Order: sequence, then C-alpha cells, then structure tokens
Amino acid sequence: MNRQELDDLPAVVDVPTAARLLGLSRTAAYELIRVGQWPTPVFRLGRLIRIPTAPLLELLGLGQRAAG
Repeated sequence: MNRQELDDLPAVVDVPTAARLLGLSRTAAYELIRVGQWPTPVFRLGRLIRIPTAPLLELLGLGQRAAG
C-alpha cells in the first residue's frame, strides 16, 4: 500500500484491510482478535469487527495521517 492509499483510508477499516497493513493473513488477524492479542483497539458491533486506522498507522510508525 502506498502513502496515498494510506492517507485515503477511512477512520476505521475491516479486518482484512488491517491485516494487509500489518502483513498478516486474514485468518491470523481474526485469530489474534479472537484470543485478545490484536495490537490495537478493536470495535465490535454485534458480529461486525472494525479496527481504527489511526492506531494502526501509529503502530507502523507512520504517525498522523495527512490532512486532506
């Protein structure tokens, strides 16, 4: 994912997108969430799982997203 794609991410992303950012498989990401080992906050809305983008970018050392 290039910087423009990172800047265009919404405030929250789905699990496959978050996994891709961290270089993980979708299955590994869901397993980490299931066992409580995912490294950023997780929003659960019923069966829907979303990951806030800002903590993911901070984890990757990319800091604040560009305003735009």
